[in-house]
Amino acid sequence: MPGGRLTQQERQQIALGLSDNLAYAEIARRLDRPTSTITREVMRNGGPAGYRADLAHRATQQRTRRRTQAAAPQDPHALPQVHGRDPEAVRDYQETLTTVFMTSGLPKMMARVLGCLYTTDTGSHTAAELAQRLQVSPASVSKAITFLEGLELVRRERDERRRERYVVDDDLWYQSMIRSARANDQFIETARQGVGILGRGTPAATRLENAARFLDFVSEGLLRAAEQGRDVLYAGSGTTPDTAATPRG
Repeated sequence: MPGGRLTQQERQQIALGLSDNLAYAEIARRLDRPTSTITREVMRNGGPAGYRADLAHRATQQRTRRRTQAAAPQDPHALPQVHGRDPEAVRDYQETLTTVFMTSGLPKMMARVLGCLYTTDTGSHTAAELAQRLQVSPASVSKAITFLEGLELVRRERDERRRERYVVDDDLWYQSMIRSARANDQFIETARQGVGILGRGTPAATRLENAARFLDFVSEGLLRAAEQGRDVLYAGSGTTPDTAATPRG
């Protein structure tokens, strides 16, 4: 019977087994692991309904890293962070933020890039800087940026040296809210078309009509809240929503 920590592939098999409603004992048998190992793994990583292989594997890596850091002596020659920040605390927080992004649905590399951008004072990095900080290939950074840009979670700009930089700023949250509200429009329109086809007053038509009314109401509320929030965000900051998003350099 194999021992040691579960591998990422084994965790993926556990997730597949849970999606197929297999019992812990059956998953354990297929992996040649004790049932207690599978039970403990699932229960401390979201339970049967919330288990995700990537998050479970990441949690194990973080626990291992924390134990290693606790056992290792402090480096007296370590360079201090800006503003007197604790380097280990900053690194741990970046890992925590990355995990939150992953929990919200972002793939691991995209979450790591976003976490790195959010924890730098400038709110921006070049591709080379991201690759160096995350210890990944430029190709991985490029793929992640393309994905995040498609979701409007990052934007590109040129600095004074004409280098392309990837930026996160306050206005991106506003744009994200607008996109979320607008994403409902197509369903609302299609649902209302279905009411006429299925016959107003029938159970199916009523279901679609209720969904359209609900989403229409929520979308209007999101749009109003986004506009109000944007005004509050920039009030007294000396900038406007238009100038805040203007590329520098």
